[in-house]
Amino acid sequence: MDLRALKYFVTAAEEMNMTRAAERLGMSQPPLSSQIKNLEEELNVQLFIRGKRSLKMTDAGVLLYRRAKQLLELAEQTELEMHSLEGLNGTINISLVEGRAPYLLARWIAGFRMEFPQVTFRLWNGGGDEAIERLQHGLADLALIAAPYDIEQLEGVSVGREPWVAILSKNHRLAQQEGDFIPLKALAGEPLVIPSRHSRAEAIRAWFEEIGEEPNIVCELSSYIDAEALAEQNVGICIYPLTTYAENDLLVKKIIVDSARQIEYFLVRNRGQHNTDLVQEFINYVKDCQEEERLGRQAYLMPEKEYFPPEDTKFL
Repeated sequence: MDLRALKYFVTAAEEMNMTRAAERLGMSQPPLSSQIKNLEEELNVQLFIRGKRSLKMTDAGVLLYRRAKQLLELAEQTELEMHSLEGLNGTINISLVEGRAPYLLARWIAGFRMEFPQVTFRLWNGGGDEAIERLQHGLADLALIAAPYDIEQLEGVSVGREPWVAILSKNHRLAQQEGDFIPLKALAGEPLVIPSRHSRAEAIRAWFEEIGEEPNIVCELSSYIDAEALAEQNVGICIYPLTTYAENDLLVKKIIVDSARQIEYFLVRNRGQHNTDLVQEFINYVKDCQEEERLGRQAYLMPEKEYFPPEDTKFL
């Protein structure tokens, strides 16, 4: 089972048609069909159910497709890392979550590339658990995630924090109340949209228990953008980190207080992993940025009204 055979299989699986797959690969159909048949014989499984005009993957095919995509991506990443050994150039792969993470990372990339213009980046954005899984499988060099994380498996640098907020349709009665803050008690009984990460959902339920309430959760989802869409249509009030400074005229964001919570972001790597010179240089650069920010000497642009929770705010 070589990488070329896997590439042929993945292309066929994505096209679900041997003729189109062959055209995409720049080859004729008979050799492609022969390669797929050889792969099935090697693995002693049937990968496709063949129709007259289309293909359908078997359960074995679905499993192999998922694994083959990972293997091909890992092979490409390995090749890039080999090139990076020739000097401080190459590509850094980073998995990150939504929220504040893209804004933090954008600042670092802008500054880092001013010093090392030959360096490129490949970013993957998704849920925290998926970002960690990609890191552990070698598909990413680093991950930018929100706490908590497994400190026995990962080691990280704290890079930022932000408050939890209620995101409301501008037409919601609570949105029309004066002020930028809202007590947690005011959200009791309201339809809520929250992050789907299990540990996060449980923490939000425990948060409401502190005030003697049970949250009325109508939807759990991983995408902040999707959450904003639900809030726009008044499906529910979204409880999410402050995340972004982009204005949306259809929404109102109020910082949750009484009791307030904050979230902390970390740049993490696998504990004990050997970093290339390129990746280590980037980690060092991020640490320097954190120190400069602590001293108030950051070189990047900051929002005029950026809000930081008090230091003693509890973490969620």
